[in-house]
Amino acid sequence: MLWPCYDGVMNYWLGNFTPPSILFVLGPLQIHYYGLIMVLAISASVYLAMKLTRIFRIESVTILDLSFWLIVNGLLGARLYHVGLELPYYLSHPQELIMIWHGGLAIHGAVLAGALTIWYYARTKRISFWLLTACVAPALLLGQTIGRWGNYFNQELFGLPTNLPWGIFIEARYRPEAYLAYSHFHPTFLYESLTAMTGLVIIMLGLKYWRSKPISLIQLGQGTTAWYLIIFGLYRFLVEFIKVDITPSLGIFRWPQVISLVSLALGLVILVRAGRKDYKNNSDQKA
Repeated sequence: MLWPCYDGVMNYWLGNFTPPSILFVLGPLQIHYYGLIMVLAISASVYLAMKLTRIFRIESVTILDLSFWLIVNGLLGARLYHVGLELPYYLSHPQELIMIWHGGLAIHGAVLAGALTIWYYARTKRISFWLLTACVAPALLLGQTIGRWGNYFNQELFGLPTNLPWGIFIEARYRPEAYLAYSHFHPTFLYESLTAMTGLVIIMLGLKYWRSKPISLIQLGQGTTAWYLIIFGLYRFLVEFIKVDITPSLGIFRWPQVISLVSLALGLVILVRAGRKDYKNNSDQKA
């Protein structure tokens, strides 16, 4: 008799709880949950990337050095991409440009900026681009798994209204005008977090399997990077169908869907090319 009561209380709590955006206040300083979660996500990502250097035979200090530039450029790219998509709003509210604790970090922008950063770093340091991306890609999935919870505390980037048991309550002030009459919405942040976690498990299991096969480290790196692009691109393309945030469109697709399709296609191309590599030509870099 206790379980149905407990279950009902939990469903009510989960469906009506409003998460606070501020963790604590210390004088004029406000510490937001969003910022704390981003710090945790970045820290966990760097840790995993350094662990993966053992597989791809890169010095851990290299990843530590690269991580600094990835964090700086990734945050900048994520912010610029988001501002570009919502330029009219930021032109009307210029004070919001630097307020990243209010949200507004687009993962597509972070990935694009990160890829350019790794390419430049690899070229400068004479290190394989694919080995570096192979360390970073799984780490990025871990960061997405954790980081997406920041959207929950900011009550942003949710999906269409829903009556499903796991629908989340969104305060009226955060709802688009067209959905003011609704109270519960799809937790798209949770969908991405779970998808990223699943993708991370798939890639890590794949690394464990393919390391024992007669392939080169370059091929292993390409495959790892390709699977990230495929998983990320496919998920983001699909979830955009239920998102309610306003974003530019290109034809019948939202702009993030277009970028996601490019990611998916690029991942498939890299995966096919990696499978066609001549093993003998890479015998000096066996996994």
